[in-house]
Amino acid sequence: MTDTSAKRASVAGLLLAAGGGRRLGGRPKALLAQRGGELLVERAVRVMREGGCAQVHVVLGAGASAVRARLGDRPPGAALVDHPGWAEGMGSSLVAGLASLAAAADATAALVMLVDQPRVGPEAVARVLAAHRAGAGLVAAAYGGERGHPVLLGREHWDGVARSATGDRGARAYLRQHGAAVRLVECADVAAPDDVDTPDDLALLE
Repeated sequence: MTDTSAKRASVAGLLLAAGGGRRLGGRPKALLAQRGGELLVERAVRVMREGGCAQVHVVLGAGASAVRARLGDRPPGAALVDHPGWAEGMGSSLVAGLASLAAAADATAALVMLVDQPRVGPEAVARVLAAHRAGAGLVAAAYGGERGHPVLLGREHWDGVARSATGDRGARAYLRQHGAAVRLVECADVAAPDDVDTPDDLALLE
């Protein structure tokens, strides 16, 4: 295996898909379907794999049993991580996902995506991974210069991110603290960071 191939294989995807969709009337976002029937969780796993992640760990919470029924307990290229404390916020899901990746032992970086951003595709994932392969340990997609997802966290940063992740903040505080080290990769020409949060946002699924 070449050095480039080894670097590519060492990056795992971490998909945060545990949210309960409180502002959507309690509809878990992972189970929302796009036109054609593909669920957001299925799409996100596909996008991360097509973008270059060799393996994807999917953090499940609300609707976990339904997601497992749809994907199976061991979907190709993905590992499902149940997170009973998902209601504590995205930060706790990020911590659970990083712990799962750490236990897997072979990932040297995690590329983090949110399940509710249907306009982020494999092109954005590939750009963030390319910046990591070029040597950056902290990378984030940017949209008009504003930091967004996906975000890449080198393994050396996982403990610090886990200590700072609280509520719905995820890695935000850690990235702000280490802003000088974060490589921003502009992706506005190939993706958009729109979230599916409210009933009006369901139009994004079209």
